[in-house]
Parts: sequence; structure tokens; C-alpha cells
Amino acid sequence: MPAIPLSYVDIAADIAARIKAGEYEPGAKLPSYTQLGDLYSVSFSTAARAVALLRDRGVVVGAPGRGVYVKERDAGKP
Repeated sequence: MPAIPLSYVDIAADIAARIKAGEYEPGAKLPSYTQLGDLYSVSFSTAARAVALLRDRGVVVGAPGRGVYVKERDAGKP
């Protein structure tokens, strides 16, 4: 029986956990949607939805034509 693919919410939670653990530092570029799709064995659109959720939550920021980056920490916050 094939494994059930992760949902975009699960993927967003995993990426957020990786950011919190320091795997992706503030200012670091995230893998592309295609690379994330390969990493999590999901479609491009599922990976894009996961990143969009992180963007909506203020965890990452997009730079059109350049990629998606981990948001820099606000000054004065740990």
C-alpha cells in the first residue's frame, strides 16, 4: 500500500520546524517549489500552497523572480 502524501499544512509545519531548528537561517533561500515537491514527494502546486501558507503566517517572504526567503528576525526580538 503506497504511503499517503503529506498535505500542504503538514509540509508547511515541517518547514517551519526546520526554520525553528536553525536548518534554514533568517535570510536563507528556501528550495524551489520543484525541489520541495521532490523532497516531500508532492506536486509543484502542493509545495507552492505550503510556502504560501508560510508567507501568510509571516514566516517567509517572497522576492519575485528571485525566490522565497526565511524572514529576518525583527530587531529586539529573540
